[in-house]
Amino acid sequence: MTKTRATFVELQRQNRRRAFLLGFVLFLVLGGAGAALGSAWGSWPLGALAGVAIALVQFLVARSAGDRILLAVAKAEPVRRLDRPQLVNVVEEVAIAAGVPCPEIRLIEDESPNAFAVGFRPDRAAVAVTTGLLEKLKRDELQAVVAHEIGHIRNGDSGYMVLMAVMVGTIVILADLAWHTLRWGGRSRSRSSKGGGPALILVALLLLALLAPLISRILQAAVSREREYLADATSVELTRNPSALASALRALTKDPARLKFANRGVQHLFIVNPLRKRRGGGGALASHPPLEKRIRRIEGLLA
Repeated sequence: MTKTRATFVELQRQNRRRAFLLGFVLFLVLGGAGAALGSAWGSWPLGALAGVAIALVQFLVARSAGDRILLAVAKAEPVRRLDRPQLVNVVEEVAIAAGVPCPEIRLIEDESPNAFAVGFRPDRAAVAVTTGLLEKLKRDELQAVVAHEIGHIRNGDSGYMVLMAVMVGTIVILADLAWHTLRWGGRSRSRSSKGGGPALILVALLLLALLAPLISRILQAAVSREREYLADATSVELTRNPSALASALRALTKDPARLKFANRGVQHLFIVNPLRKRRGGGGALASHPPLEKRIRRIEGLLA
């Protein structure tokens, strides 16, 4: 048991280091994107400052109200014990095992089985599950899924992933501005300078328009995948039942129903990708690890 616990702790440490590094790289991309646009508009320092300033404003909005906004968009309604006693009992049991306050429980009326967690602090967190999840999973599978989501809360993922979505969205907006600048032409004082200044600006804008969204998606996928692995490990730690989580993941990825409100901006928040086209598959930009790779890791944690 000591060896298993050490494995979980090391996974958490590695994940935090990787998340910090990738978050720092995203801020660099934002600064570079702003600088490229600023060069076309007349001042790259002001552009870089504007790019970071936009990110900071959106960071503050997401930090203060991002979780509530997401729950409202998902139409996730509060759950009463009388209406869903089994769900409430399962969440309370897992929260006690995890040593965190019981999160707010929300229910989404949707036949697609899925779940996500939000919250920047354990005492203000929420777990949202779909009606499809309750109807299609056994109790031990439901417990494993809830443990995965509470694992996100305990590990600090539930708030961080909201911020990641905001930063990636900001980069996409700046890249779109770069396309418009390339198409219609930016006014820059550097156009009157000697040498290859204007040509370099055009190259910078083209690289921004083409590469910034790709880089941000790769970084987003990398962070999301590692956090899914860690939440899987936490679920096994809390339930001591890796077969239940593996069974639940297979059921969720094979289910044909699509989650109605999901989009690319929030797909990484769910336990399985709600926009998946090929069940259990995933490429370089997939928000979740391949199903079989997740299951191999789960089954190896208590070996």
